Amino acid sequence: MLSLDLLIFVSLIYVAFLFGVAFWAERASDAGRGGWMRTPLIYTLSLSIYCTAWTFYGAVGFAARSGLEFLTIYLGPTVVLIGWWLILRRLVRIARAERITSIADLVSSRFGKSALLGGFVTVMAVVGTTPYIALQLQSVTLSISVFAKGTQNILSSTNIALWTAAGLAVFTIVFGTRNLDVNERHSGVVMAIAVEAIVKLLALLAVGVFVVWGLAGGAGDVLARIDASPISQWEVSTGRWIGVTFLSAAAFLCLPRMFQVMVVENSEESHLATASWAFPLYLLLMSLFVIPIAVVGLDILPAGSNPDLFVLTLPLSAEQNGLAMLAFLGGFSSATSMVIVAAIALSTMISNHIVTPIWLRARGQGATISGDVRSVVLTSRRISIIGILTLGYLYYRSSGGGAALASIGLISFAGVAQILPVMLGGIFWQGATKIGALAGLICGLVVWSYTMFLPSFGPEVLISQETIDHGLWGLQWLRPTALFGIQGLDPVVHAVLWSILLNSFAFVAGSILSRPSPLERVQAVQFISAFDSGPSARGWQRGATDAEDLLSMAQRIIGAAQAQNLFRTAAQRQGKQGYLPDPTPQFLETLERGLAGSVGAATAHAMLGQMAGGSSVTVEDLMAVADETAQIMEYSNQLEAKSGELTTTARKLRDANDKLTKLSIQKDAFLSQISHELRTPMTSIRAFSEILQDPDLSDGDRPKYARIIEDETQRLTRLLDDLLDLSVLENGQVSLELRQARLRDILDRAEASANVEQHIRIRRSAGREDISILTDPDRLTQVFINLMSNAAKYCEAQRPELIVSVSETPAVITVDFIDNGAGVDKANQDMIFEKFARASDHSKAGGAGLGLAICREIVSNLGGQISYLPGQRGAAFRVSLPRD
Repeated sequence: MLSLDLLIFVSLIYVAFLFGVAFWAERASDAGRGGWMRTPLIYTLSLSIYCTAWTFYGAVGFAARSGLEFLTIYLGPTVVLIGWWLILRRLVRIARAERITSIADLVSSRFGKSALLGGFVTVMAVVGTTPYIALQLQSVTLSISVFAKGTQNILSSTNIALWTAAGLAVFTIVFGTRNLDVNERHSGVVMAIAVEAIVKLLALLAVGVFVVWGLAGGAGDVLARIDASPISQWEVSTGRWIGVTFLSAAAFLCLPRMFQVMVVENSEESHLATASWAFPLYLLLMSLFVIPIAVVGLDILPAGSNPDLFVLTLPLSAEQNGLAMLAFLGGFSSATSMVIVAAIALSTMISNHIVTPIWLRARGQGATISGDVRSVVLTSRRISIIGILTLGYLYYRSSGGGAALASIGLISFAGVAQILPVMLGGIFWQGATKIGALAGLICGLVVWSYTMFLPSFGPEVLISQETIDHGLWGLQWLRPTALFGIQGLDPVVHAVLWSILLNSFAFVAGSILSRPSPLERVQAVQFISAFDSGPSARGWQRGATDAEDLLSMAQRIIGAAQAQNLFRTAAQRQGKQGYLPDPTPQFLETLERGLAGSVGAATAHAMLGQMAGGSSVTVEDLMAVADETAQIMEYSNQLEAKSGELTTTARKLRDANDKLTKLSIQKDAFLSQISHELRTPMTSIRAFSEILQDPDLSDGDRPKYARIIEDETQRLTRLLDDLLDLSVLENGQVSLELRQARLRDILDRAEASANVEQHIRIRRSAGREDISILTDPDRLTQVFINLMSNAAKYCEAQRPELIVSVSETPAVITVDFIDNGAGVDKANQDMIFEKFARASDHSKAGGAGLGLAICREIVSNLGGQISYLPGQRGAAFRVSLPRD
């Protein structure tokens, strides 16, 4: 027998290995080297999250008790995947278009982005998944207790479950809530799950091969044992067979963890085609030796042995400690992977549909005030993970942990299956409404709780024995096991039949009797016609919202880099430069989808609505909802496209005209200024030269006047040098001396040369500056000196401060210069890099206003780009340079 200490040691080593795999995958993904992780193979292996401790341990116990009925757990997902073209493809397409992050987000988004509906689905998912998490804790506890028999140890079953829950919470928090991703994908977790999928498959196959050819006399002997076993006498119950198959198919679609890996984590729609045959093959291999293990276990193990643990106890009975250890790790992988992904999915739903809406309502001003929304979301997710694992542990404690694994799994399946009518109705039935969906979900939850969930705790815990025997309020037709007086049904079939039937009836009736809101109708068209229509602006009106305020809000939610990229791309599509697109309805729709990827559709809609002055649905939107013919819709789309092209062209012409007007004004001012700048030193030189010619001038004054002439000459020379330098750069005649240099050295040199320590404090992150770059160090230093000097000249804060931050991707190095002043006026942001432009009074400049124009040309010649970065606390300039 293996010692418990060795088992725990190996388990910790295995967990550390998974930590390493997840960390390595996260780093590779962040560095842009994670393309190979988004392959059909990894996607298919990630679906193995369906195979929990129930299928690893419980399938054998299920077979020992109910014969071939265990196959129903595999048939449901197989049917769904074979028909992936009908449902799964639509779900993936909708999720990608709407930035869906969870199954609650799907339902909420479909029915008018309802926060109430999203919150209710979240509560249902948490309640329905809690027994499943308890099942995993129970399986780990039972498996460890097998190794603990006969040893002196202080670990009770409750302690094992508690420490398991705590360890899983830590792992999930570390790799599931590190950041907010616009697509809510977790490369590290998915890669760890793929590794675990291989481990549990190899473990179960190894045990099966050992049982058939090690303990039994080969395949023939196993078949003979099956014929002599009570399993061969098992009779098919058609109702239960169909009921459990339907239940497993519904759970495969509706379990939060399955929706996470199957829909949210899907990076390519084509991966579904591979998974449609590869995952059923995986399930076939997982079930291949279930019956042989069950039969041999019943034959050779003592009577009363727990069949749920045959996978462990058979190798141990033959003193195959290494195989037993592998089997334990397989079961451990099955349990932990399920809990990790379920906790991630549920915590995302809780933060997006419960915590954040409540926080927004409590703050009043919502996202328009300063504050880190990302911090609120991430903190709520971490706390939620701890809460979810705690609920699973409490269910395990309160239920006694004595039920068969399969029975607990079926309770959880039936709970999450209550979402199925609303999900399918939402993506296929245009007439479904929020009222109907809410009515159906409430009805299904109540019936499932009454007939299945509450009785699972045992009599006199949450439901009295009197109610179980005689019905609620003594009404026989309200007995949990015989609703409406119908008796003789299998308990599982009875609960599933009535809960789904009444759920669907309430959903349909409520939808027929209620009217959808305009936004519900718009969303219905988008969901139903997911394969027919492209993205359109739905429900937003052009308002007085400022693009820079929207950028500030987006940066606090999805991060600066992602927000700036989204805004810059939108501006380019509108034919504008910089980061501030016009807040058109189309852009607001794009922004809403981007935010929805991090905080959910309902929350994103509410936050954007607060800033944009709310949303409304126009007559055109209602017309789009109507059932028009394809010809009219096509013609309308063509007109809309042409109108959009004309609008974009007109905007470009208007912007160009405005810019030319400003340039003309700036040119006149520049010519006046440059003539003044030239005349002033020349006048001084002439005047003091005449003074020097005075024979009566004292010897003491001559050196003073000579220095003045020299200073004015140098001033005139600098001005002419700037003009010549700019002309050379613009004509592309500059000769660059490219060589490898350290970015830190260039910044050090620029800071020393600028010599602005007395005027402004410069903060740098030295650790991020240790980067090698192919550039002209002298020219790049000139750019950095100019930006540092400008910050010192123009920053009007009481304690001026300049932050120099460096970031990198495999191809581009970015250096940001951000001060804490008032920034550049919005009217001048698109002009400050012109050679005729100045953004402030001339007295502060101390030059002709050519610095930023020269910087632009230098950076352009170096193959990069310099731009003004709006939405920061002060003036912000970004220098982007190619690494090579």
